[in-house]
Amino acid sequence: MSTARDSRKADQREGRHRCEECGSVHVKWLGRCPRCGAWATLVPVSDGADGRKAVVEPITQIQGSDALARPTGIREFDRVLGKGLVAGSVVLLAGEPGVGKSTLLLETAKQWAFAGRRCLYVSGEESPAQARGRAERIGAMHDGVLFTAETRLEAILASCVELKPELVVVDSVQMLRSTGEASGAISQIQEAVRRFSALAKALDISVVLIGHVTKDGEIAGPRFLEHLVDVVLTFSGEQHSRLRLLRGVKNRFGPSDEVGCFEQTEHGISAVADPGSFLLGRREHPVVGSAGTVVMHGRRPLLGEVQALVAPAARGPRTVVSGLRSDRVAKIVGVLSARCGLDLRDKDVYLSTVGGMSMHEPSADLAIALAIAGAASGEALPLGLVAFGEVALTGEVVAVSATEQRLAEAARLGRTSAIIPAGEDLKPGAGKSVAGLDLVPVSTTGAALRRLSSLAALGGASRGGLDIVA
Repeated sequence: MSTARDSRKADQREGRHRCEECGSVHVKWLGRCPRCGAWATLVPVSDGADGRKAVVEPITQIQGSDALARPTGIREFDRVLGKGLVAGSVVLLAGEPGVGKSTLLLETAKQWAFAGRRCLYVSGEESPAQARGRAERIGAMHDGVLFTAETRLEAILASCVELKPELVVVDSVQMLRSTGEASGAISQIQEAVRRFSALAKALDISVVLIGHVTKDGEIAGPRFLEHLVDVVLTFSGEQHSRLRLLRGVKNRFGPSDEVGCFEQTEHGISAVADPGSFLLGRREHPVVGSAGTVVMHGRRPLLGEVQALVAPAARGPRTVVSGLRSDRVAKIVGVLSARCGLDLRDKDVYLSTVGGMSMHEPSADLAIALAIAGAASGEALPLGLVAFGEVALTGEVVAVSATEQRLAEAARLGRTSAIIPAGEDLKPGAGKSVAGLDLVPVSTTGAALRRLSSLAALGGASRGGLDIVA
């Protein structure tokens, strides 16, 4: 027995359709307009001129998007998408050149083919020989992965109608061109997205479009492109780091703030099963100037590490930062000097994250302060310690969001204690231990340093020149 959705699809195909190119009207949906020859331009007539009523049905009988989602075979990709690629949807994947967008989607095409489905990979930036070389490198040699280096929009749409692959990947949408126009023009990009959206819904296939980004990291092209598609994803990573983060910016079928972690290697790209351990320095003993913290990337807590080095300045003090916001680091250095009596006037301060991770969230402030203080005193923090909290100009430690999620992630990765802002609203009965962690609530940055001294983590810090006064 056919579902309500199948009946609606049949009605849409059998009803009158108008070509968006030439305006001609036809009694049923066709892949190609018989009058002008354009592909995937016929849309249902919705002005009521044919006397047909709108399709109306109880919302309880409408098939949910979960039932239409098809897993990609890549766990972290499916995590960001929701449950997979939804039939009839268009996904826009943006990222800087060389970050691994094409490799990620070729890996997706590989998994798609291994699951018994066909994928058409359209590349306007690689020759067939180049694509084959990359496919051999990542093990994507499969007859279910179809490839074309075509850039003509009409020819690509015609192939989609003929082959009916379950997934179409376009690399990239800026390279497509329609008859009589140059590729990359705003009108061309808009037309391509609109036509692929109509094609996806007409054939019940999934389409993934790769998009370029500007030098400011914004998706290239007009902003309305993000409104035309169903899902917008960004793929990012530091140039000299193997870590890649896939973020959901917009998602009509799932959470829009989810994050997936991947590792880029010479053999392709793979999901990171445990991003916390990947982002941490692997060691068995405490190291001076190192502090663990937990930051939120979207809805996902990630355990990371801040490393600091304080050295005598040769030509005047300076602060060098990698993976952190320089303005926040400058503020914390000022607080340590003015509120905690740590004199850094003749010191160079170097700060970096481990694994190429970016920590732009204010919750990393307290870990930054502890790492600098530990580096200045020559004393190491406990290996099983994490710290998070925003540092205010007054020296106070301000509460942050998702405390329990952060603590649970820290405990899962073997941490034993945590310095957190005082007054955190934890579950009733949690007491001073959550998820097996010993909690050390502090109200000021100076109190955090003093508490560490009492635990012998910074014992004898004054010998190294650290004099905590607040």
